[in-house]
Amino acid sequence: MGKDRIFAGKKEKAEPFKFNREVANVFDDMLNRSVPLYGESIRRQAEITSEYYQDKSRIYDLGCSNGNLGLLILDRIKDRKFTLIGVDSSMPMIEKYKKRLNGKREQESVHLVCGFLEDVKIQNASVVLINLTLQFIDPQKRDSVIARIFQGLNSGGILLLTEKTIHSEDELNDLEIRFYKKFKLDNGYSELEISRKREALEKVLFPETIETHQKRLSQAGFKTTDIWLKWFNFASFIAVKP
Repeated sequence: MGKDRIFAGKKEKAEPFKFNREVANVFDDMLNRSVPLYGESIRRQAEITSEYYQDKSRIYDLGCSNGNLGLLILDRIKDRKFTLIGVDSSMPMIEKYKKRLNGKREQESVHLVCGFLEDVKIQNASVVLINLTLQFIDPQKRDSVIARIFQGLNSGGILLLTEKTIHSEDELNDLEIRFYKKFKLDNGYSELEISRKREALEKVLFPETIETHQKRLSQAGFKTTDIWLKWFNFASFIAVKP
């Protein structure tokens, strides 16, 4: 696993963050040092997927990256008939995922698509997963994305959504930002790296409040929702279709 030093020592103006080959090569290190409870989150999502998966239906992993979550799901449901569709706009990530699938018995049931999640048609789905990806989508398109997911889910199907969030109260928002910065410092990132990466992400990542996400889920038609995991400014939602 490559070490994430992408923003170390850079003096020039930060370019907008991109999931390019440079990022793909250090992605796992970046996740483990930048996303609180990442390993716990994807392990539990794989378990929840196994609980809610309906035989002969589809699982959609929208923003599948290099397959960390997808491979955990395969281990959970490998003895069942399934189709897993992984979608990511980064070809380097898709290439990494394909290499990890090579030789696996289940690879014929996994279909990887390089494209934008807002363009994907959801059909016969029992589980849809979006991990830290909706935040990169144009905010004006997010309502329609969630609405189309709801329409494409089977009754009893679920959406698992994990996002970086902002707090509606300034005092608590500042608290969450401070503790997130501390998390990254504790994991070996320098002040410079944190500052440069934040500058790069601010041009492409637009977080929302928990209340905004909950309202969107409700408006789409989800009646049963919950926050099943939260760490300061990171939240994981589950939404069940009636």
